[in-house]
Amino acid sequence: MSFYLNGGETPLLKYSIKRGDGILLKVYDKNMRAIGVLENAFSASVQRRANQLWTASFSLPENDPKNNLCKHFNYVEFIGASGRNYGLYRIMPKETRKKDGIITYQCEHVLATLLDDVIDGYLQFTNYTTREVIGALLDLQTTKNWILGQCDFTRYFHYSFENENGLLAPLLSIPQPFDEPYLFTFDTTVYPWVLNLVRPSDEVKAEIRWGKDMMDFNEVVDPTEIVNYIIPKGAGEGVNQLTIESVNGGVKYLKDDASIAEWGLHKYIWVDRRFENPESLKASAQALLNQWKDPKISFECPSTDLSILPEYSHEQKILYGVTRIIVEEKEYLARIVGESISDILGAEHDVRYEINNKLDDIATVQADIERKIEINEAYSQGATNMLAYSYCDNADPNSPAVIRFYLPEEMVRINKVLLTYETTEFRTYGRATKGGGATTATSSSGGGTTVSSSSGGGVAKSTAAGGGSTQTSSNGGGSTVSSEFSNPTIFIYSSTRLPLIDATFDNHYHAIEVNDQLNHRHIVNIPSHTHTVNIPSHTHEFNIPNHTHTVTIPNHTHTVSIPNHTHEIEHGIFLLDRLPTKVTIKVDGNIVPITAIEGEDVDLIPYLSMDEAWRIRRGWHTVEIAPNDLGRINAQLITQFFIQSRGEVAL
Repeated sequence: MSFYLNGGETPLLKYSIKRGDGILLKVYDKNMRAIGVLENAFSASVQRRANQLWTASFSLPENDPKNNLCKHFNYVEFIGASGRNYGLYRIMPKETRKKDGIITYQCEHVLATLLDDVIDGYLQFTNYTTREVIGALLDLQTTKNWILGQCDFTRYFHYSFENENGLLAPLLSIPQPFDEPYLFTFDTTVYPWVLNLVRPSDEVKAEIRWGKDMMDFNEVVDPTEIVNYIIPKGAGEGVNQLTIESVNGGVKYLKDDASIAEWGLHKYIWVDRRFENPESLKASAQALLNQWKDPKISFECPSTDLSILPEYSHEQKILYGVTRIIVEEKEYLARIVGESISDILGAEHDVRYEINNKLDDIATVQADIERKIEINEAYSQGATNMLAYSYCDNADPNSPAVIRFYLPEEMVRINKVLLTYETTEFRTYGRATKGGGATTATSSSGGGTTVSSSSGGGVAKSTAAGGGSTQTSSNGGGSTVSSEFSNPTIFIYSSTRLPLIDATFDNHYHAIEVNDQLNHRHIVNIPSHTHTVNIPSHTHEFNIPNHTHTVTIPNHTHTVSIPNHTHEIEHGIFLLDRLPTKVTIKVDGNIVPITAIEGEDVDLIPYLSMDEAWRIRRGWHTVEIAPNDLGRINAQLITQFFIQSRGEVAL
């Protein structure tokens, strides 16, 4: 076998590959038992595309006895001239044809065995992990040809399938909502065959260069998926969701002015809650912007695959691997999304690659960015729900209205938590209660209390006698009164004039020495007699000045005895004749700066407690409304959210 680089008639380089024994197509029956080798097979082609069903074909001479091995639904393992395994395929009955003494067999990859089973009825997977959904579909196989191996993704989405003819289409649709690259890979060298869903690397794995292994180049530019204005958002929800404003000069977006000038403005909101750091979020968003600011470039590139030679084996191209394309002065980074080899037995080096420069998911033709974001962040996470909590009861400053509500773990996104409330009059349902009777109540005064009263003062009052009255007092008479005096010596000094002496003397002293000579007594005999007093008519005037009276009350008690009696209840609805003037609202202990006695659609999200990822904490939350007086609180709490309700699998 010979071939030339760049397809020229004059060889630039020439290589020879000798086809050896065992490098042929191997045939297996429906039970995967090896039944023969197709030594005379030729024109064995393979077409492989990322995340799609591969196809292949081969031809045999019509008179080759090995045609008996090529029955419908038998399996053929395609091994190239270099010994490279291109996978296991099964022969399809409708695609076999005869022409000019040649029988050509069309084959499809054994992944098509998943078309042999059906989904009869309705099958729903609500927020199962990616592995669980794939595993559940594979469990529906009648013959367990496939098992799940590696799965690099853990996503929770809502899937539903109904009356599906085959399991293949549902299986390939599982990762389509992903907003990052994915690749299905297969291992058919073991049985049961192994299916993997992997996250392909963004590192450059190979190179195709003009003048080395590139034979032709036709560039196709598609500007429909340009993004030149990106708004990144990370962990959290609502007003608490992580943005790049704090590390981007207060601006929440990144943009490329050159791309905008050339292609117009194309905005995109990119949400990835794995990011909890604004610097990392900004760096990743910038990398995406650098990739998306230019049009998508896709083309087919005929090439010579040198890696089939031992000395170039390190340059093997990888399906869906990032490859550097170098054409003259241009350089592209792109993924190989498909490859077609016309003859792995006679011209294995002749490969036509399908190239795409977008590094995101390109398994579907014309991926719609906005739709992918909506699917990934909203719709597929579950259905929109609204839940209302009602409250109506009396409250006062010490006993507030307490509204407890629960947010389950299955909630993916909480959009709104709104409080509407009003304060009305305090309400009671009775005016009296029955007494027990024969109750004795005792009250005690504080004791020692002084009470003072003050007169007006300055008042004159007069009392009048009867006038002309004579009153007589009578003495008994005959009484004798005797007085005795006994004294020691007494000296009397006088400095006054003596009136009985005619002569005039200067002031002088007289001294008399009295000893016992003054001892004596007097006897007086008073006969019986009367005294008569005549009191004429007269009045008495009294003038009372301003004055106060002070009374001190000692400690004492009062005892009251209440006989047996009852109070009848007056049934009815009675409202207090006043309203509170303000309220205090707390949400998870955080005070809401609103004091009005009524409010409508008050946003409570900024005041709800958060977890370590800045998301509203799942579990119990509390809203308290405390009026400053007796009142009645009527409240409605409304939550809007997407919920994960992990349901049963229904068939």
